[in-house]
Amino acid sequence: MTIRAACLFCGIVNGEVSAAIVFEDDVSIAFLDHRPLFPGHCLLIPKSHFETLSDLPERLIKPFFLNVQLLARAVETAREAEGSFVAMNNRVSQTVPHLHVHIVPRRRKDGLKGFFWPRYKYANEAEMLEVQEAIRSAIASMQKRL
Repeated sequence: MTIRAACLFCGIVNGEVSAAIVFEDDVSIAFLDHRPLFPGHCLLIPKSHFETLSDLPERLIKPFFLNVQLLARAVETAREAEGSFVAMNNRVSQTVPHLHVHIVPRRRKDGLKGFFWPRYKYANEAEMLEVQEAIRSAIASMQKRL
């Protein structure tokens, strides 16, 4: 596994940086965004350092995107959302140069328009932990069905 010392997300992978982890396997790790669009907004990253989608090796594409799919379902379930927004930036607007996929719970008329969206902090750590546990529970439930 390739980890870069100066990379914030690699710091999460190796346990040097704290994050509210909602999922982890051999390929990837997911955690709550610290400035979510809505509660439940997660980031899924490969554990190895790859800057963009183009850098992700072919052997990791399927397992990584199966995890994107799992997390999207779990976030929708955990947050009782009507849908989700799943996206990634490659270099432009990529605040951390480590491949990451945003999974955001959505509801009709939730106020998101275009690409200039407000960010909100969790009201407190208890709210963040509650959202974290709901997503973890949804993932565990979905994995039992497989």
